[in-house]
Amino acid sequence: MKSRARIGTSWFKGRFLARTVAVAVAAGTLAAVVAAGGGDSAERGGTPVRAVADEAPGYAVEDFDYPQADKVLEEQGIVLKRGDGHIVLAACAPGTGQLEVYSREALSVCFEVTGDSGWLTMEIPSVYGVKTNEYATQVDLTVGEEETSVDVPANSWKAVGESADEQGRPHMLVELRTSK
Repeated sequence: MKSRARIGTSWFKGRFLARTVAVAVAAGTLAAVVAAGGGDSAERGGTPVRAVADEAPGYAVEDFDYPQADKVLEEQGIVLKRGDGHIVLAACAPGTGQLEVYSREALSVCFEVTGDSGWLTMEIPSVYGVKTNEYATQVDLTVGEEETSVDVPANSWKAVGESADEQGRPHMLVELRTSK
């Protein structure tokens, strides 16, 4: 019995060794063909081979569109269009130094401001006030075809839009610009 087991084992070892040698020879042959170029592309019947590194990667182009603006419109009823990323919508939290916009329709809309300056275009209807943080803020509003720009000093509250309009017309906030 023991001799049979040895014969079986050595037979498997020999067969394994033969397969390993065959694979190694095939790999060596393939490597030699690749290193030699394998003939020109017409002989291979294919298209010319070119190095992948010759192709430059695509360019990333920033379009400044506000990310997930459609979700914000659905959830909060405001349109966030474009910006430089230094003014971003945030959940309102008292005492956090946020820029706050007050609207009869959207209630209170808060923004986090970073960097030395920032801009964001939007559509927030029926705006009546702005509370700034440590940034001086320029607020651009429209009512009909009329455009208004209001400067709001840093760390202050200012009536803008319909609360500052003699006729009390509903104003649309269309842009915020901040600077330190």
